Amino acid sequence: MTLLKPNWHYYHKQGLSSLFLMCALPLHFWTLLLAFRDVSWLTERTNAWDAIGVVSYGMVYAFVESILLFLVFSLLGFFISRSWNIEKRISLLSIFVLIISLWAIVPQLYFLWGEPIPEPIFQALVHNARPVRAMYMIAFAFCVTTFMTPAYFILQSDKGLKIAQNFIERITLLSIFYIFLSFIGLIIVIVRNI
Repeated sequence: MTLLKPNWHYYHKQGLSSLFLMCALPLHFWTLLLAFRDVSWLTERTNAWDAIGVVSYGMVYAFVESILLFLVFSLLGFFISRSWNIEKRISLLSIFVLIISLWAIVPQLYFLWGEPIPEPIFQALVHNARPVRAMYMIAFAFCVTTFMTPAYFILQSDKGLKIAQNFIERITLLSIFYIFLSFIGLIIVIVRNI
């Protein structure tokens, strides 16, 4: 019976709020970046109120995505060893949220800018007998490196943990501002639909 009893010592309120703010930051940032990219032609096509409405829908959607991402990562936190304290667990999950978000944002930015594959990389892949396998191996090595390096410093070094915590604390204010913008977006969506 003790195995079924939930252990609430995995998190505390401050840690959960910090994790939520870190989940909200990249999604709101990306939404605003795309909105500012598209707002001028939306305004020209219809009017400013419609452009504000589109941005508002995007912000509300980013907030819902933030909640879902937070739920996924807070559940994943239960798979992290209990031997690490709550601060290490929250810092590790927060940094992983940012890394995964960057992994999702960078290819989209690359596509939006319309840049071709750099010529040296293209030539190396063309002259390789198995270019798809080479791409997967490079991506896997890069992915493992980007996840394992911060994890090692957070879990093995007190200085690495402090750097991660300071970084998280500094950008949470920006995330709070983004959530405030989502709240304003929700009000605008409600007003537009009344």
